[in-house]
Amino acid sequence: MFLSDKWKDYELLDASDGEKLERWGDVILLRPDPQIVWTVSEADKSKLWRAADARYDRSHTGGGSWKTFKKLPKSWTIGYRELKFGIKPMGFKHTGLFPEQAANWDWFSDIIKNSGRPKNEVNVLNLFAYTGGATMAASAAGASVCHVDAAKGMVTWAKENAVLSGLDERPIRYIVDDVKKFVEREFRRGRKYDGIIMDPPSYGRGPGGEVWKIENELFGLIESCLNVMSDNPLFFLVNSYTTGMSGNVMSNIYKLTLCKKFGGEIDIDEIGLPVTNGGLVLPCGYSARWVKR
Repeated sequence: MFLSDKWKDYELLDASDGEKLERWGDVILLRPDPQIVWTVSEADKSKLWRAADARYDRSHTGGGSWKTFKKLPKSWTIGYRELKFGIKPMGFKHTGLFPEQAANWDWFSDIIKNSGRPKNEVNVLNLFAYTGGATMAASAAGASVCHVDAAKGMVTWAKENAVLSGLDERPIRYIVDDVKKFVEREFRRGRKYDGIIMDPPSYGRGPGGEVWKIENELFGLIESCLNVMSDNPLFFLVNSYTTGMSGNVMSNIYKLTLCKKFGGEIDIDEIGLPVTNGGLVLPCGYSARWVKR
């Protein structure tokens, strides 16, 4: 398992009965998680369950809402290594960051730093880039980054994270666009990338109403990405939370695309967060990594 266990400002305190108890800096949140199918006895539960600042309650009719037990800041900042991120409770239980992705940030940051290429000459494309965790990590490692997401609000948030991390003067392009159309245009423009990162949703819509369904679109998108990869690429990363898109499915896709064109090595595994109480690990989807040795 790829384990994100280097955090200081984030901590998964406990997990039981479909809920996770998390510390985000000084704020403690309770959020639902369908992977938590086990029960921790009341005697063994962390005492911090009673110290939560807010809880996200799902609605029986869909969606849900935050219930606050203490006054929450509108937003606050947490750090990972040299990076800083703005956090705030959002709809659909989110906070603006997926802490399990830190394991991937460390992985591709090491590749960029050890590539032997001058600073800013490793070009990275981050698709479905959300609030920019991977963008900030790649930029801090020395890459030039193109950040693409269909949601304008998420791209704005990513720019704010760049300012917090002191990366606002770094070479980062922010693009609000449908990722498939953007990759096709980059191919026509002749742009090339040494590393590609994507964290596709199971289902979504682009800014023009374009429909994305991962089982229908992912293979074709990766095929299109081959056209914008440099002659000597470094890495390719797909992260998925979609049930049914197993590691073996991703291995087959990589063998038919990346390995067929470039060779290289595949490493696919679950990604997870350690649970402080009880020594458990919470699985959080999986990551499919490809490197060109």
